[in-house]
Amino acid sequence: MGKIDKNKQIKRESLLETAFNLFTSKGIHKTSISDIVDNAGVAKGTFYLYFQDKYDIRNKLIAHKSGEVFRRADLALKETDITDLEERVIFLIDNIINQLVEDKTLLSFISKNLSWGVFKNVLIGAGEYSEVNFYDVYHSMFQDEGKFKDPEVMVFMMIELVGATCYSAILYSEPVSIEELKPYVFRAIRGIMAAHRIAE
Repeated sequence: MGKIDKNKQIKRESLLETAFNLFTSKGIHKTSISDIVDNAGVAKGTFYLYFQDKYDIRNKLIAHKSGEVFRRADLALKETDITDLEERVIFLIDNIINQLVEDKTLLSFISKNLSWGVFKNVLIGAGEYSEVNFYDVYHSMFQDEGKFKDPEVMVFMMIELVGATCYSAILYSEPVSIEELKPYVFRAIRGIMAAHRIAE
């Protein structure tokens, strides 16, 4: 990477981190682009080199932060000898939940803003914001297997289930603590996968 590219990356990273800090402390609606560039120490024109508006940077932040979480989970999975697809999915979900338990600010940000449309953009377009190519991982785990009907619907269901049920359990221990909830989540994940599995 040349000096110019490195400087661009530093500015983009600075804008992303500044926006994340402001969005999580003030809220997206109370944060202006001027707030972001002033706190990042860059010109407003620089912001528009990378992002269309504050909602664009929010979506790219979700890709960026989700990418970091998934990358750590993926690296942890590679340290195991788990080969069964269902067990690999459960391991990834468990690791991701544990990371969100450790970083509740990140949980609040991702959970409130993640939608299926944004997730698809994360899968397909997050390459410049993540070291992991999500689409390749997703495709190799589900599409290439040829064992699941409508794998995109299946993944959507799993994301919605984990996001919706774990949020309250992690932040408020409602209806139970996250550790008490996990077995139910994993059972439901297995059920979703079973419902989509094509009989051989």
